[in-house]
Amino acid sequence: MKKITYLLFSGLTLLAVACDKKLDIEPQQSISENIALNTDANVKLVLLGAYDNLSQEGIYGGNLFRDAELAGSDGEIRWVGTFNDPRDIFNHTMDAGNLDGENTWSQAYAAINTCNNVLSALGVVNEADRAWVEGEARFIRAVCYYELVRLYGKTYEPGGANTQPGVPLVTEPTRGVGEASFVSRSSVGEVYEFVHDELHAAYDLMPEEHDVYANKYVAAAVIARMHLSRGEYDESLEFADVVINSGYYSLLPQYADNWNQDDNTAESIFSMQVSDQDGDNELVTFFSIPAFGGRDGDIEIQQKHLDLYDAADARLALFYEGSGAMRTGKWRDQYKNIPVIRLAEMYLIRAECNSRLGNSADDDYNAIHTRAGLPAKTGVTLDDILLERHLELAFEGQRIHDIKRQRGTVDGLSWDDNKLVFPIPARELEANKSLEQNDGY
Repeated sequence: MKKITYLLFSGLTLLAVACDKKLDIEPQQSISENIALNTDANVKLVLLGAYDNLSQEGIYGGNLFRDAELAGSDGEIRWVGTFNDPRDIFNHTMDAGNLDGENTWSQAYAAINTCNNVLSALGVVNEADRAWVEGEARFIRAVCYYELVRLYGKTYEPGGANTQPGVPLVTEPTRGVGEASFVSRSSVGEVYEFVHDELHAAYDLMPEEHDVYANKYVAAAVIARMHLSRGEYDESLEFADVVINSGYYSLLPQYADNWNQDDNTAESIFSMQVSDQDGDNELVTFFSIPAFGGRDGDIEIQQKHLDLYDAADARLALFYEGSGAMRTGKWRDQYKNIPVIRLAEMYLIRAECNSRLGNSADDDYNAIHTRAGLPAKTGVTLDDILLERHLELAFEGQRIHDIKRQRGTVDGLSWDDNKLVFPIPARELEANKSLEQNDGY
């Protein structure tokens, strides 16, 4: 595919960019909204723009995952870089002017608005393709809201009212600034219900295969994550099972082969595509060192984390010493893909759900445990599974969410502490007087 940029001027600018491994620059052109959204081809280009939005540094280009690890560091990693904004996330001293928090918010809502535009123009899409176009737009919109509500809202409480403030739900295109633009925050419960409905709708609409783009099983994997977040273990298990049994993915024999790859691996359910011509991998920027294309070695792995591994664990071999500290080899090499969801996570979700439901989790746990070169276990406990999840998914953007979901502590703070919730960005509060700030800011 070629990379083509269309700028739609209708009060706000909508960016549509095709996402691919190769970049073929075409002249930029400014065209009116009614032209951009009045043909099948142009609506599909706008949908590709939503993927480009999703791949930005503040979302799945890496900083969303980096910040989840910094916020959940608990002495296992250390920020030593010179940038103030990630340091404040690491130290739990964010304020409403934090630029990383602002970027994640604004880039996620840009992706949401792109999807809203696509969904408003489904009538011009070829009927044979309409279902997958709608499904992908709903999927991208849903994952953006899922990530936003987990960062900017208090944790979902299974069985609770979940009336705590979440994020604004905007479901129509923003094409000008008026009273309708000033949307207040929906509750955490309402946002989760929206995400639930969107993901399930996307799952029904999307195809089983769609090159590097999201498909039915990508939606199923996020559904499994979402139900796990809500403590709905039967449903989470069901969709993890769908992905595992789809036959489209398989565990790699070697754990280390999941990273620093130019192409998606057999274990990758969904990855951001990165090349030396296109795409961001900010995880490499901050976790790696100059010898491999990183910055200055901003994030160091601490002994507290390394001590969690059995001495025979093959995952230890992925760590390396560089620039005077220990580093994770997951995010070592520049211009490599970012695995967003791996099959290993589905095995661990299914194991955790089975354990919580009183069923044996031995097989799923051992699929991951023995790949790491460790002997199989029988009578696997929930604690075994949660530790395995901690080790297997380390530095992949899960940590703060797992701490909150498991009602743990981080750096002496309780899982529901105000400091573990991102502030609503100051510029959003200034622009939208209907927004209220989170407690503690």
